[in-house]
Parts: sequence; structure tokens; C-alpha cells
Amino acid sequence: MKMQNDVVPPSTAVQPQAQFVTISEEEAGQRIDNYLLRVCKGVPKSHVYRILRSGEVRVNKGRIDQLYRLVEGDVVRIPPVRIAEKTAPAAPPCEFKIIFEDAHLLVIDKPAGVAVHGGSGVSFGVIEQLRASRPDAKFLELVHRLDRDTSGLLLLAKKRSALTNLHEQMRDGLTDKRYLVLVAGDWKNARQHIKLPLHKYTTAEGERRVAVQADGLASHTVFSLLRKYPAFALLEAELKTGRTHQIRVHLSASGFAIAGDDKYGDFALNRALLKGDATRGALKRMFLHAHQITFTHPETGKNMTLNAPLAAECERFLVSLGKPLAQ
Repeated sequence: MKMQNDVVPPSTAVQPQAQFVTISEEEAGQRIDNYLLRVCKGVPKSHVYRILRSGEVRVNKGRIDQLYRLVEGDVVRIPPVRIAEKTAPAAPPCEFKIIFEDAHLLVIDKPAGVAVHGGSGVSFGVIEQLRASRPDAKFLELVHRLDRDTSGLLLLAKKRSALTNLHEQMRDGLTDKRYLVLVAGDWKNARQHIKLPLHKYTTAEGERRVAVQADGLASHTVFSLLRKYPAFALLEAELKTGRTHQIRVHLSASGFAIAGDDKYGDFALNRALLKGDATRGALKRMFLHAHQITFTHPETGKNMTLNAPLAAECERFLVSLGKPLAQ
């Protein structure tokens, strides 16, 4: 008969004994605390740091601090820990349209309406669904993000070395990301630079927002006019910096709302766009599409430019206005 203090509550599970894990090439380079937070899913953050401070976590039989960076071949001792069972539903496996894939990278064409990761009221996103559909993948991480309502090119790394390299390229301004965007209004300039500092904040409801603010982060977008319509203009946006909601806020602050943008757009226009009329079809999403990215392949050093065709629902809307993008 078990003693009462041996009973494990049904909502938790105990890893019964210490584990010894050998660090692979892909896991090398991580700080030990970040590694433990990832592999000990369900363990409170405070507990992870407690077992680190107490010396229960060992690397090659020796004590280390939380700043230690793992090396390939390190043997990590992970002590028995109590792990809370997951209450969130598992992400359903899903594959997306693949634009490019090799041993280092996966580039997909993300549809609008799908979050890139779980959180903020979303149980799961692209990354969780891809991991569920590829259970044997040793490493799969987002290189960057796209807004839930933005479609187009999304880069994922299949090796930690590729993730680090691409992050360095983006930080150093060596990548080129371009978007197709439809705005309401009479856009005049063939090419226009918008440099407005952006400040992130959270609303009382917990929603993430961005506003132009003098003490915000320096932000720069270059817009090129591709086609004019009676009430709209199709632009290509070239990101010189990569701030949250940058294209959306730069355009809104300049008096040009993105068609279908439910955060920074023209809400009366958005309601009207949900149904077609005598002059155009319906548009039931935000017209913002990541159509091109240029970067250096992290392994081969080859310069790569990838494209994703304009989402079908956006193309249909342009056709209804009289001129498809391809024309």
C-alpha cells in the first residue's frame, strides 16, 4: 500500500529517475537554461532555475551555471522532475505549400488566417502543426514571423546553425523582404520612403498594438507603385527594418489604409468589402502578401531569391477591379 505522500496527483506526472542526455550538433550552442526550458515542457520556469542553482543538473559530471553554453558531445544529467500534463489540445498535423526545402531550410507559403505559433488566444499555429506532421524532425524553428492575416513566404530552420545564421543576416540587414499590398486611396508617388518611429504597446484587453511615437524604434519602409485602380493602389513594400506591424502602421499613419486591415484600417471600407458590388468583387481578408525574400543560404553561401504567387483570393479581387497582377 502506497504512503499518502507517494501518491502523484492525476494532473501531474513524475519523470522517475535522472536522465542522461548527450548533446547533438543541432543542440550545441544553446544556454543550458534555455535547453532545459525546452526539454522540460510543463515544468515551471522557477523550478528549472532552482535545479540549476542547486547543482542537480550536471554537465559531464560537473556543476555549471545557467549561462553555460552546451557543446556537442556534452552529457547532461537532468534530475527527476514533476511535469504538469498538457491541458491544451494537441495541434493537428498539417503540411503547407512548400516553396523550398533542403536539409537546412523549409520555406512555405502560409495562408491568411493562420497564426505562425500558438499564444494570445490561439491554441496552435503553423510551427506546432508542422512539428506534429513531422514527428521525426530533430529541429524545426521559425526564422521570422508573419501576422496571422498576412499570407506568403515563411522561413523555418531545420538546423540550429541555419537559424543562427539567418537571424544574423536579418539583424545585419542582409535579407530583402518584399510584400504586395493594396491600399485605399489615390497613391501618387512611383517610389516613396516612409520613416516613422514605431512604439509597441498592449491594450487594456491584452491586444498587441503599434503606434507612431517620437521615442519609438526607427523604422523604414520603401513603397513602389505597381498599379493604380479607381479607388485603390497596388504597392510593393520593401522592408528596410522589421518592426511589428510595420507596413500596416506606416501606411495607416500616412493616410492609406490597407484593404481589409482590421486593426489599423478603414473599418467602414472593410465592412463594405465583405460583399461585392457593381464595381468589384468581395474581399474577406487583409490584402497583404509576403511575395519575395532574398537571403544567403546558410550552408552553401548561395544567394537565393524565393517567390510566392499572390494568394488566389487577392488575385480574384484584382481581376474584379479590372486588372490582374499578371497583366
